[in-house]
Amino acid sequence: MKILTAEQIRRIDAETIKREGIPSLELMKWAATAFYNWFIEKYPNKRLSLSVFAGVGNNGGDGMMIARLLHKSGYNVKIFIVEYSEFYTEDTAHNLRRLKADNVFHKRIVTEKEMPDLSACDLVIDGIFGTGLSREVSGMAAAVIQRINESGKPVISIDVPSGLFLDRGTPFAVRATETITFQIPKLALYLPENQAYTGNVTIVPIGLNKVAIEEAESDTCLTEKGKIRAFLKPLPKFAHKGTEGHALIIGGSLGKTGSVCLATKAALKTGCGLVTACLPKCGVPVIQSNFPEAMAIADEGETHLTSILNDLHPDAIGIGMGMGQHAETQQALHDFLQSNDVPLVIDADGLNILAQHREWLSLLPAKTILTPHPKELSRLIGEWGDDYEKIQKARLFAQQYDLVVVVKGAYSLIMDREHLFLNSTGTPALATAGSGDVLTGMITSLLAQGYDPLQAARVGVYLHGLTAEIAVQHIHPRAFIASDIIDHIGKAYRELEKNS
Repeated sequence: MKILTAEQIRRIDAETIKREGIPSLELMKWAATAFYNWFIEKYPNKRLSLSVFAGVGNNGGDGMMIARLLHKSGYNVKIFIVEYSEFYTEDTAHNLRRLKADNVFHKRIVTEKEMPDLSACDLVIDGIFGTGLSREVSGMAAAVIQRINESGKPVISIDVPSGLFLDRGTPFAVRATETITFQIPKLALYLPENQAYTGNVTIVPIGLNKVAIEEAESDTCLTEKGKIRAFLKPLPKFAHKGTEGHALIIGGSLGKTGSVCLATKAALKTGCGLVTACLPKCGVPVIQSNFPEAMAIADEGETHLTSILNDLHPDAIGIGMGMGQHAETQQALHDFLQSNDVPLVIDADGLNILAQHREWLSLLPAKTILTPHPKELSRLIGEWGDDYEKIQKARLFAQQYDLVVVVKGAYSLIMDREHLFLNSTGTPALATAGSGDVLTGMITSLLAQGYDPLQAARVGVYLHGLTAEIAVQHIHPRAFIASDIIDHIGKAYRELEKNS
């Protein structure tokens, strides 16, 4: 699903009006109806007292039309029009006239004394500003947004929270509980720094012209289930362990063997035919007793890696988890990188060592997959001022070294030289020790099975998030651990293969 800019969305609205042969007011009705249908399903109690805030632009027109639809359905609706300008768009002015005709309670807010008391209100619907906002909110509009934020009421924003910028950091906006966005995902809705504004994000279709959307050029997409399902390789009838890929997992040190155990088991559970773990001598009994399905190779070092041997000819290698940053381990990694040409996934201490020796990045095979969490990423690319700068710097880094970079977090980012994908699965349950080790094992497994690096990263991240969505139906998110991810990989595959 393409992520587009505000200007592209404006053009698609215009193209929809032109190609569908409808007035702009009809498109506004489609959007309002989509929001209304979502709302009445989630909030069927018509005794709710609703306060709708609308501006004078088209987002305000959406809010006015939504208020009319809810009023006609029997909800107790009051609409407050924030007149930050005396100029209404034509469609919004029309809806203001219809509010009067339909006898919907409405009140203009021009000065602070006209601001409503929200103490008796059950829920706020925010439609003050939309995607066209280009400057920081000030004056009466800012005062109203502050009142909404201080009310303590649930807030549902129409399309985007009022005050949110789509192309740069946002200093002040409505703090929505839910954002119901229209058909096209917006990057700003999925960035960590905006989570306080966006709340839960739901995309609702409104009938925008599909050809116009297809024609819009974008290198940024929100990953959908259908796309990941299409990537899945079939399991042939005559498959055996030798045909389904061999993954080598390298890492571990005294006290950190568990990370290798998690990655190794995840690799096998994700479908790899063979998995070998290479770890210090102290870790071999641990992994052999913990996970007998895996093969194990002992490094010469007793407590940490000292010379990484790679004469197994695996199809893919995952390296770095629990490895530590001992001087001998760093030298072993350097020697390994100099001789390795096998597809590679690097995580954890492998990344931290590379951050200390940036010249070693040139030794990585093309399309090597890096899986940093934000702090590991900052060590590689430097600090950033906001999420937009983070994305820009990470993309330049991926382009410079021809890498696939997975920036872990809610809506994990997957990027290569040409593309940026936002993952759409996952829950806060994944914020637990070892979940990154599991992800590395999953991606390495897919790489070994013959997926290209970008596909392996996208499928692995999607499946990883899907396991949590499935698991939290019967495991409380606070009780969820990394092993639960592994236990639910099979269920995630089944869910992904459903045709619905």
